Amino acid sequence: MHWKRWITALVALPLLILLILKGGATLFTLTIGGAAIIAMWEYYRIVFAGHTPAVPLYSFLWCYAAGAAIVWTLPTHGFKAMVALIIVHFMGVAFFSIYRFSHAQDAPVVALKQVFGILYIPVCLAFLVLLYNAADGIHWVFLLLLVVAAGDTGAFYVGSYLGRHKLAPSVSPKKTIEGAAGGLAANLIACFVYSRLFLPTLSTTGCIVFALGVGIVGQAGDLFESEFKRVAGIKDSGNLLPGHGGFLDRMDALIFAAPIAYLIKEYLLA
Repeated sequence: MHWKRWITALVALPLLILLILKGGATLFTLTIGGAAIIAMWEYYRIVFAGHTPAVPLYSFLWCYAAGAAIVWTLPTHGFKAMVALIIVHFMGVAFFSIYRFSHAQDAPVVALKQVFGILYIPVCLAFLVLLYNAADGIHWVFLLLLVVAAGDTGAFYVGSYLGRHKLAPSVSPKKTIEGAAGGLAANLIACFVYSRLFLPTLSTTGCIVFALGVGIVGQAGDLFESEFKRVAGIKDSGNLLPGHGGFLDRMDALIFAAPIAYLIKEYLLA
């Protein structure tokens, strides 16, 4: 399993670096939008696994279209436009639920899960595009991705070799307190190294705030996604990324970390 993780990372990493450095805002936004749709598909596959009758395709297409529009709209037209899209999406889902209720009384739950999927994935990932478009955005995106990846790797290996005390066994039996601490230590090291090389204006205090803020919510995002898989009785959200599972598995920490990183940069470190 370890070698699959590293092969996938070695293949994807150069493409990701090239995208961030040379892709430009439009291609970066389109890529994040595409990733959001794939992650939404995995999320809906998990949460709607037990619903009978099956949720119709047109209802999902409505959600995917709204998700893509939100990722595109928040960076280009701001928060008011994003809120308007969320409201329009909610109204559409509500109309679909009225029809569904005539033959399936899970209609309100279906509507809630669909709206939550929009808030959970595309809204949070749109902040990654906001970060990219900000001053020194390329370096901030690299910093965020490096801190998240370092925390994930540190938690995995420290937990594997030194983990003794369970962190949240009811949610994720393999995660340990030692692994969580190792992840936070890796967050701090990665943030200090990158910021000293490429973001020298980021103070030591700012570096600590950014690394711990991103690291803590990243671990929370990982555990939060595990709740859905636990309820559904599955190990991975998908199998598109060998050794990593699905897109949602790979992005669960980033989904939580992206808005926090942007808010820390814009409001705490400004």
